[in-house]
Formats: sequence, structure tokens, C-alpha cells
Amino acid sequence: MTASTETQKTTPLSLSLGSTQGRVSKFMQDIQDEICQGLEQLDGIGKFKEDRWERPGGGGGRSRVIRDGAVFEQGGVNFSEVWGDKLPPSILAQRPEAEGHGFYATGTSMVLHPENPYVPTVHLNYRYFEAGPVWWFGGGIDLTPYYPYAEDANHFHQTIKAACDKSHKEYYPVFKRWCDEYFYLKHRQEMRGVGGIFFDYQDGQGELYKGPDSQGPAAIYSQQLGVPESRNWESLFTFVQNCGRSFLPAYKTIVERRQPMEYGDRERNFQLYRRGRYVEFNLVYDRGTIFGLQTNGRTESILMSLPPLVRWEYGYSPEPNTPEAELYEVFLKPHDWANWKPNH
Repeated sequence: MTASTETQKTTPLSLSLGSTQGRVSKFMQDIQDEICQGLEQLDGIGKFKEDRWERPGGGGGRSRVIRDGAVFEQGGVNFSEVWGDKLPPSILAQRPEAEGHGFYATGTSMVLHPENPYVPTVHLNYRYFEAGPVWWFGGGIDLTPYYPYAEDANHFHQTIKAACDKSHKEYYPVFKRWCDEYFYLKHRQEMRGVGGIFFDYQDGQGELYKGPDSQGPAAIYSQQLGVPESRNWESLFTFVQNCGRSFLPAYKTIVERRQPMEYGDRERNFQLYRRGRYVEFNLVYDRGTIFGLQTNGRTESILMSLPPLVRWEYGYSPEPNTPEAELYEVFLKPHDWANWKPNH
């Protein structure tokens, strides 16, 4: 199956369930429903409140926010689909052949900020884009712990890897390296967390890595791999569905392990300090935030990824031989988490 080559002026009436746009739109809404239901069960108290919105110029979405739950201090799970005649600059810079065409974009994104510092923050985003002859899938998922537990990083990566392996054995090795590269704060020279997977511009053509760093580990691995065979719209859509449905099994186990752990002011203050890194990344580097703002998306939904409370501290440095120091020294660097073994 190939994507539609005529996207000039998409309207809701054209989003038939049999079209590429309609099928992806339905999945993105379904996965939003599944994730929200699973998270409400996991939290036990908190409930998502939905806010439906429309975008001037075409499109809209469903923003769902959970607050002050037993687990989640604040979190959001958003579905959006937007269309229009004028492509945003961030897209034209990457794919100039889309010039002159209308566009359609849809996706589901999620960020969860637990209250307990021992429970990691987690982010997910899967998206689809069409503009004339151009189409692609993108997205990923990554984990941001405040306190370091290798068994949590291992479980998270193993679960995501298993989902990737259903489609292609080389997806995880390339997209894991790409994630380490993408979720990196250059001005801090540190990773945002322990990573996961990240991919973009996946249209079944060319090498798997299509990022900006041609000399990085992801690019080098992808170049050595060459161009994979038998990749098309249908197989990539299946891959994205498998990834989306791997989130709850990847995260639920970690929450159940860490939520019962008691914490005090020290742990809470460190969590709020580290949340500052999350804010810095999302406002400076995150391409989803940039795309949303450039396409006049709903600001409240675009910025729902920011934590409710955060703090900055001038010249902070963790005390030696503490869990906080271990986070910096070990966990905020690339590791082969999927193959981690105790005492490894």
C-alpha cells in the first residue's frame, strides 16, 4: 500500500477509515484511549479530564490531563490531527520536495510527571505526516529517571526492543542510538535520561538513520547496515502500532516497583531540580514543540509536557558517592541497557 499523493486540502470528510490518513488517525485515537485507561488503573485515584479543541485553518484534537493522583502529579496524553495549505518551515527545511502541497499530520504524544522521585518521568510520541508525494512515520519513547535503577532501564529497553524486533531486527539498534543522540542537552553535555528509541522520516526509502549527525553512532551503524529491504507504508504502520502498544508493559512494572518507596525533602528537591532539564530540552530542542508552535497548534496542549513544579539551582553539583552522583556519572551516558545483567 502507498500513501495518498493528493493531500492538497484535507477535510474531516476525507478521513475515511480505508485511507492512509483515516487508518492512522483511528489508531492514534485508539492508543490514546488504551494508554489513558491503563494509567488510570495504575494510578488508582487520578482521572483524565478531556479538553477537545479545534485549530484555526484545519484540524483539532483531544487533550487529556491527569493531576494530583496517587502516582501522577501531572501528566498529559494528547491526540491531534492538523491540516493546511502552507507547510511549516521545520518541514520544508528537511523535505523541500513537499513545497507547494497541502499537508496532513496526526499523532499521539504523552508526558507523565510522577510525584514520587523514585518513579521516572516518561515521554512517548508517535506521529504521521503527508504532503503530496511525501509521507513518513516518526516518534519514539524515552525514560527519565531521577534515581538510578539499572533493572528499570533494562526492563524498559527490553520491552521496547521486543516490539521493534517484531518488525525488523535492526530497528532497535539504530533507533536506540538515535534516541541517545536526540535526547541530549548540548548546552549541558548530558543525556536527558536513559533513552529508549527515536526515529523520524521513515518512509521505507534509504537507510534507517535520517538524522543530522552523519558521524554519530546511529549514522555509522546505519551506514554499515546499508538499505534494508521490504519496507513500505503497511509494514511501518504495523511497526508504529507495536511500539505504541508496548508502552504500558514497559512502564507499569517500573511504577509498581518504585511507587511504594518512601522519600523525603532531599529526594523531592533533587527531582524538582532535574525536572529543570526536562523544561530546557522541550523549550530549546524538541521538534514536536517547534512544529506545534509553527503550525499554530493549541499552546496549552503543546506545552502540557512541562512539569507542574520545577526548580533551578546555580552551580549545583551532587555530593560524591551518592545516588544523585551515580545518576550523572553512569546513567546519563549511553549504555546497552537491553543486555544489562546484574553485576555486569
